[in-house]
Formats: sequence, structure tokens, C-alpha cells
Amino acid sequence: MTLRLGDTVPNFTQASTEGEINFYDWAGDSWVVLFSHPADFTPVCTTELGMVAKLKGEFEQRGVKTIALSVDDVDSHNGWVKDIEETQKTSLNYPILADPDKKVSDLYDMIHPNANNNLTVRSVFVIDPQKKLRLTITYPASTGRNFDEILRVIDSLQLTDNHQVATPVNWKDGDDCVIVPSIKDPAELKEKFPKGYEEVKPYLRMTPQPNK
Repeated sequence: MTLRLGDTVPNFTQASTEGEINFYDWAGDSWVVLFSHPADFTPVCTTELGMVAKLKGEFEQRGVKTIALSVDDVDSHNGWVKDIEETQKTSLNYPILADPDKKVSDLYDMIHPNANNNLTVRSVFVIDPQKKLRLTITYPASTGRNFDEILRVIDSLQLTDNHQVATPVNWKDGDDCVIVPSIKDPAELKEKFPKGYEEVKPYLRMTPQPNK
């Protein structure tokens, strides 16, 4: 199954380090970051899992739940958790899905035929409260993921869902935004953007972030 942006992600029920999880029930009305790992006891992934635990407060501020997946079983995960907590100086505060049957990996197209070892690639899925896929990023095994970037994208998605703006290159929360091109009426522009805007070009109009 190939998932594309805007698709409804599939539900599943799978064992985890926090017991059996029905994904839809567990997610509830929250945003979700689901991120996969090729196997337990891998060095780069160990640092990533620790970082996500340390960022729990940042995710919670945005109404986001985090959940990891590795193709090993729960017993293996529990042993790995001890290493993560020891080496990364944190407590793991979110579940790791067990996927030895590769059911979830197949559902979410995490297994790429040309990837090394034919195991799950290191993917990130950002899923909104309507269970729609909003972002996917796939990394090679040699490059650790940047979860500051994941948070930045979530900030952009949540902002642009609620205001008729887009976020420009390298945008971060608090920076100016782009007014979407579909708004052309001057009265509507004045009403929706009372802070004003700068018309760089007729199609490129910058305005202060509306919710700040």
C-alpha cells in the first residue's frame, strides 16, 4: 500500500511496550508522529528515541502524541528501552510498537525493496486528528532525524489549517507568513489581516503571523 499526503492512514492493532494498542483509539483526537526503526539496539535510533522522550513537553503543547515502531518483539523492545534510558539520560515516555510480522510496516509502506536488509526504512509520518497523512519523510540509516524540523512542520500545518496563509522558506513560529494567492479582494485582505501586509509582488504578500 502506498500512502500519499491527504490519504486516511490505515488502522491497526498491535502489541507495544505499553500493551496492545488500537491505533485509532490510542490516537483519539490528537495529532500523531509515528516514526519507524529498522531494528532494536541500533545506535542512531537509540539517540532519536531518547530525543523524542526529552521533547515530550514540546509535542504535548501542540496536541501531539508520539509512537515509535521497530520490527522486533516487545521483549526485545523492553531490553532496548533500558539502554535508551541509560545512554540518553531520560525516561521513555511513549510506546514502541512491536512489528515482527511486519503488518504495520507493510500497511505504511515502510519496507522498501532496495533498502539495505529489506527492513523498515527510517520514516516519519505526521498524522492529523482526522487520521489524514500530512507529512512523510524518509531518512537513510546513516542520518539521524531532526525532530526540531518535525516540530517546525507541525507548527506550520496547525497554523495554515486555521489561517489563510502559507509559511515561506526556513519559516519558524513567530516569523512572517505568506498570504495565500486566492485572496485578492482588498476588503477581505483588510478584514483577515488587520496587522497589514507587504506586497513584494502581486503574488507574494507577507504578513505578520496571524495568531501571534
